[in-house]
Amino acid sequence: MAASLGGRRGMVEAAIPGIVFTVTYLVTKDLRTTLIAAGGAAAVAVVLRLVQRQTLQFAMNAVFGIAIGWVFIRLAGAGGGSESDQALAFFLPGILWSTGYSLVLAITCLVRWPMVGFMVGNASEDPLAWHDDPQIVRLCTRLTWLFLAPGAINVCLQAPVWILGHSGALDKDVAIAILGVLRVGVGWAVRAVSWSVMVWVLARDATPIEPRQA
Repeated sequence: MAASLGGRRGMVEAAIPGIVFTVTYLVTKDLRTTLIAAGGAAAVAVVLRLVQRQTLQFAMNAVFGIAIGWVFIRLAGAGGGSESDQALAFFLPGILWSTGYSLVLAITCLVRWPMVGFMVGNASEDPLAWHDDPQIVRLCTRLTWLFLAPGAINVCLQAPVWILGHSGALDKDVAIAILGVLRVGVGWAVRAVSWSVMVWVLARDATPIEPRQA
């Protein structure tokens, strides 16, 4: 799972722009400076990848995240929002994305076509053969629930903070600081626990894939 996100380096590249955005805004209270700093951090990651002739996929994910955040910032500004409102809007795309993919993954489990099963299928000659084995379906369902858990937990933690900040019930700068901590610190910790449990489940169940009889 870590490899699918670019390994440690890919995960760091994804996290740093968000950290830079949060810290820079809280220190400067200047949105323009904040966006330049966050975009610059993402650009440095891209340049380093280019120099080392490595794939740009994971560094570009950070650039894409900054770009989407900028769009939401502009929308908040167009709606008459203050700089604090606009900075808070930067975190909304991540919350919406996590909500969407958590719901999609949950639905795949409920209809007994868990998403992890398709990942398993991609590694075999028959991409749907796994679904013929009830034991594999059960295993893939457990793994899919574990895979979606970090996103769902992050939504449950971040969405109330964002709503409170947006409504004014919570100071916006405080909400931004909390969201920054939840997004990076708590978010990655929850992912680490989730992936560790997935590894344990795989080791316990011994990945029950049996060769087909001729």
